[in-house]
Amino acid sequence: MQSAKFKSGRFFLGRLEYDSDVVKSITDFARSKKIKTGVFTLIGAVKSAKLACYNQDKKEYLVVELKKPREIVSCIGNISYHKGKPFAHAHVVLADERGSTRAGHLLGAQVFAAELHMQELIGPKLERVPDKLTGLALWKLRRG
Repeated sequence: MQSAKFKSGRFFLGRLEYDSDVVKSITDFARSKKIKTGVFTLIGAVKSAKLACYNQDKKEYLVVELKKPREIVSCIGNISYHKGKPFAHAHVVLADERGSTRAGHLLGAQVFAAELHMQELIGPKLERVPDKLTGLALWKLRRG
């Protein structure tokens, strides 16, 4: 396993703006607070969302657009660097009015109401680099 050691930094609570994009808002917040590495959770609701699931054989994302309001049942993610810029990587579970869920990699979502919990991590710069085996941009860490 590859790993890196981090210490806890600042902890933020915030509310995303109505009609903003979830992923862009989280990325912009991390950039504005100079958070290079971190973890976050999000609760609330979205007006619409775009999710993806990675097809491991074709090495491409399959995209699903949800055009109706959904409750954010769970949203977890991390902040690292990709192509020299802060990058928010998030996975989400969204429920409709009947409680049926859809889940996947969060590409974007239009905020109805959302509360962010972000923990900054202090340590080595965490950068995503292309991984030939998977076709994904994965963290470059040391072995051990």
